[in-house]
Amino acid sequence: MNYFDLSGKIAIVTGVLGKLGPVWSRALLDAGATVVGIDLPLAQVPSSFETLQGHYPKTRLCLERGDICDRTAMTAIRDRILTDMGIPAVIVNNAGIDQPPGPVKTYSLDEIPLEICRKVFEVNVLGAFQVTQVFGSPMVEARRGSIINIGSLYGSVSPDARFYEHLECDPPFLKPPAYGASKAALVNLTRYFATHWGPFGVRVNALSPGGVLGGQDEEFKGQFCDRVPLGRMAEFEDLLGPLVFLASDASAYVTGIELRVDGGFTVW
Repeated sequence: MNYFDLSGKIAIVTGVLGKLGPVWSRALLDAGATVVGIDLPLAQVPSSFETLQGHYPKTRLCLERGDICDRTAMTAIRDRILTDMGIPAVIVNNAGIDQPPGPVKTYSLDEIPLEICRKVFEVNVLGAFQVTQVFGSPMVEARRGSIINIGSLYGSVSPDARFYEHLECDPPFLKPPAYGASKAALVNLTRYFATHWGPFGVRVNALSPGGVLGGQDEEFKGQFCDRVPLGRMAEFEDLLGPLVFLASDASAYVTGIELRVDGGFTVW
């Protein structure tokens, strides 16, 4: 028996057009699942997702448009999936707001607008909460399923501001404080749903990547890798197996955990 096989399973991936959305989709597709990706109506389709579309038929990889904070939109998408495909077996709550270092307006810590923080929590926590409610309820009725919330190493530790000191910004670049706080909240929400839905056969876990390679400057990469026991940043391929593990029967007795895929960053 192949415990990692997802053939015939329906998987939902939110924020599917973002940096990691195509990575999670690829992992699920390669394991045999049918993937329904969800992203904002105006989100652009990246080349990484187009590549997947070229490899898999529309019956295996579908794209739905909607805001995860819009319950009416999420309910409509859920109802279409239930009618056309059946009950989802996997949900990957990947949609979220982050601010990587780059040419953006920066703030000193005491001047960060509350509205920026509010929007991060609205999407990263409340949006995931709503997706879990809407798409997870049929799982509860079916008494089976796996929900995976995408966290971050910054849900466990504070960002090291020294990684960004070389960036020429005024004020200096700060990793938004609401980002890590929202990911910590998401991990706690993971535990909450795991306890309530465990008796119905629905598992809820968090997968927290750390330091995923993606166009960072050389100075940042050098400083970051010096802080990682494995001595490197994560490649996309490093994330595939952990996701399939949590999505499949290979983790049938695993719920309520945070699986950190960070090269050991958080052990120090």
